[in-house]
Amino acid sequence: MSPEGSEAQSAVQSAPQRSRNRLRLAVIDRDPGFMQVLANRLDTLGWDHRSVSSAVTPEALIAMRLKALVVDLAVLGPGSWEYLERVCARLPGLAVIVCTGPSSVAQRVRGLRIGADAWVTKPCHAEELICIIEAAIRRHRRNEMPAIEATTEVGEIFVRPDLYQAYARDVSLELTAREFEILYLLTQSDRVLRREEIYERVWGYAMAHGDRSVDVFVRKLRQKLRQASPEWSYIHTHFGVGYRFAPEQDGGELEQLAHSPAAADPDVAEATESANAEPALAG
Repeated sequence: MSPEGSEAQSAVQSAPQRSRNRLRLAVIDRDPGFMQVLANRLDTLGWDHRSVSSAVTPEALIAMRLKALVVDLAVLGPGSWEYLERVCARLPGLAVIVCTGPSSVAQRVRGLRIGADAWVTKPCHAEELICIIEAAIRRHRRNEMPAIEATTEVGEIFVRPDLYQAYARDVSLELTAREFEILYLLTQSDRVLRREEIYERVWGYAMAHGDRSVDVFVRKLRQKLRQASPEWSYIHTHFGVGYRFAPEQDGGELEQLAHSPAAADPDVAEATESANAEPALAG
């Protein structure tokens, strides 16, 4: 078998393992040949991807709930540097890879200092670009959570960052990764965390207007905490602001919820209930 055939077979064999975690990617480019080769490879890997031929606003990128953005600066024209800087500043959790034609050292340094995670020069192999994208996403994921710390005891709950799990006595709360990230973030703060702040810290990018993901996940997390430790309340709501973590044994949170505006307003309750499922692109 030729080296090229061996390489292709190895790439295909790795596809099923990679596709278990579907990644969302947008590519700003106008090179049809490059886009076709890249799209075929991404389809094989099972990635969700979208190609666009012009600049996409940061707000639109937020709505797309991307993990990575590949951009050819030549497509963006004179405003390319301003656009790159705006995207990197607005979406700090987004992996941004510049993939463009030959460039100078000064240009590459400028792009990386603005906030791009990597700079790839065309022509490039699709598999190499994909590996660079994956590496950038991994770096962002490692930055989502603080360094691993020892077990923390809060009320009747033991938080295990090393296992990404929490326990009531020896029984696991069976938290999802996202639920644990929210719980861990709350337990590490001694103040009220705004919904937008929680979203940006856990999801990795800015929260779109009207997004109820934080409320949905906090409600699910509360249910699991209450089931495992019914005599304690842990997460306290500050209506119109966000959430605060403070273990209390008097059940004050239950009483607070019973007299909350959300409980009294069926429209609010119905809207929250409709968001019970995790948004399809929340990641």
